[in-house]
Amino acid sequence: MASPWRSEFSYLFLALLVGAFLGKVLNSFAVALWFSLLAYLARHLFYANRLLVWLRSGKAGQPPVGNGIWEEIYYLIYRLRRRSKRRKKQLVRMLERFRTATAALPDATVVLGPRDEIDWFNEAAERLLGLRRGDIGQPIGNLLRHPSLRLHLKNPDHRATVSIPSPVTENIQLDIRIVPYGEDLRLLVAQDVTQLRFMERVRSDFVANVSHELRTPLTVLRGYLETLGPADESLPESNLKIFQRMREQTARMESLVDGLLSLTRLESPAHQVVQKKLDVPAMLKSICDEIELLADEHPTIELILETDAHLQGAEQELRSAFSNLIVNAVKYTPATGRVTVRWRDEGEGARLDVEDTGPGIAQHHLPRLTERFYRVAVDGCKSNSGSGLGLAIVKHALSRHGAELKIASTIGKGSCFSCCFPEERVVRADSRAESRRAQRV
Repeated sequence: MASPWRSEFSYLFLALLVGAFLGKVLNSFAVALWFSLLAYLARHLFYANRLLVWLRSGKAGQPPVGNGIWEEIYYLIYRLRRRSKRRKKQLVRMLERFRTATAALPDATVVLGPRDEIDWFNEAAERLLGLRRGDIGQPIGNLLRHPSLRLHLKNPDHRATVSIPSPVTENIQLDIRIVPYGEDLRLLVAQDVTQLRFMERVRSDFVANVSHELRTPLTVLRGYLETLGPADESLPESNLKIFQRMREQTARMESLVDGLLSLTRLESPAHQVVQKKLDVPAMLKSICDEIELLADEHPTIELILETDAHLQGAEQELRSAFSNLIVNAVKYTPATGRVTVRWRDEGEGARLDVEDTGPGIAQHHLPRLTERFYRVAVDGCKSNSGSGLGLAIVKHALSRHGAELKIASTIGKGSCFSCCFPEERVVRADSRAESRRAQRV
């Protein structure tokens, strides 16, 4: 920077020197100095006008010729324009790669603005959602007229999905997720799940059909075994063991079939939750009493009722879920241990905790415990038998009631299974009293 300024000061010194010479010739230093500064200013205006003409032309060629400080200015602007041009080319290449990549995606992708207007979409959106280039700027709700999608656009939970038929072909089923990004922008992603839904339906139908077909021969086999029951005393000991094993396996198969049928009913969209007020404290007390009567040797079962809140839901489903959790806790806890069943009100919902002092479960097993047929062999447990469907039934029953199953476990200390119910499912004592008063009125 020193060299351009030195050159510029030399031009200023030259202008003042010429002014001093003219002042001596004209015998008026003020007029001569004024003309000298005017000439110096005209020089700057000339180069400024040349810069303006060059910038307006938009040409990326060589900069105008200048001297002094203007030479440095021309060069710096020229370098910035070249750098900007290179960055622009890079951005264009990146944009082209992005468009090529998104065009190749099988999922429909739509960029939504602050008012849910369409800013951009890929080719899959044209194929699955029926969007056209002229739809850019239009609200997505005006083009995809489905009540579930309208409600989903207002849902702040970006992890939730909604399933709707494709507006192009009703046979195509779409799962839509809306993900926020940037400032007031959202990304709508629609995935074609037609084949997945078909496979789930086939699997569900297969399980239901097989379970129903197995029930008949199992019932016949159990009937014959019960008929042979009185003759057990006359049978040899070896045959007695065979019949005993047959009874055990028949009971196990019946339990497995019942579990599969329960899961099929829970997964069926046609199976609706019956809205009924359930006395949860009485239900838990009944379950604990039944387990204590049926189990020969069992740990201490402690029932703690911190609230008398009731629930709104299906009695059979919730009773099955609670029974599975308590029976599992009793089965995996030594007779010298303790199982604590706690029902409490959390202010914005209710929670059931089933805590045991068993051997615990390793952390890497916890995410898969609710998968069907997934079982964990626990060392020191008095029984590792089971179908592996209990926790899957619990998870599905709770999810149908908007509840969540949380699992915490520590090796050597025990496990805690928690059923967390949302506020809209809880019926408290004061609300029940108001409901009774309203009915009397």
